[in-house]
Amino acid sequence: MRDLAARLRGLPPSLGPVRLIGVDGHAGSGKSTFAGQLSEALGGAPVLHLDDIASHARLFAWTDRFTAQVIRPLARGESAHYTPYDWRARTFGAPRPLPAAPVVLVEGVGAGRRALRPHLALLLWMELPREESWTRGRLRDGAEQREFWDGWVAAERAHFASDPSRPHADLLVLQTRTGYEVLPGPGSPPGPDQIMTQSDEPSALW
Repeated sequence: MRDLAARLRGLPPSLGPVRLIGVDGHAGSGKSTFAGQLSEALGGAPVLHLDDIASHARLFAWTDRFTAQVIRPLARGESAHYTPYDWRARTFGAPRPLPAAPVVLVEGVGAGRRALRPHLALLLWMELPREESWTRGRLRDGAEQREFWDGWVAAERAHFASDPSRPHADLLVLQTRTGYEVLPGPGSPPGPDQIMTQSDEPSALW
């Protein structure tokens, strides 16, 4: 994690003074946990969760809101202010600040979507098959979210069918018993400065 953090700090800014890092993957693949640990390794880098940007009415049709509330102010070197969505109350809350820090992490399904990729310094993909990810997510959220998950799975399938992130990922992140493996992604040809560790077996993609 320290090596990855060092590499992120060394990237050129991608959005004003910010190195915007996307952490994408299927729902339940461990994006939030990984982003939290990476944030710590970066000395407390801000993390924006796309669950705060999406809503029941717009599970994936949130690009305009993200652009207005996050992309434009960060591009000007200003702190962004976004209105987080409350999934239980089904309302947007008071504006929450997101500073134009040297590294800002954006984690969530769709963090590597077509409209955001030009603003990313690097895109990471959590390498866990979708069925396993969704099973983990359902167990995490419990029976009360069963109906929501049925609708979510269909929406996520449709999103990645029309706007896939994984083919553009610079790095793949695999969770192991002792931490994480970071491998070259399909969007970044291996090179002498490429961070990678060796995996004993190829991972299942879908």
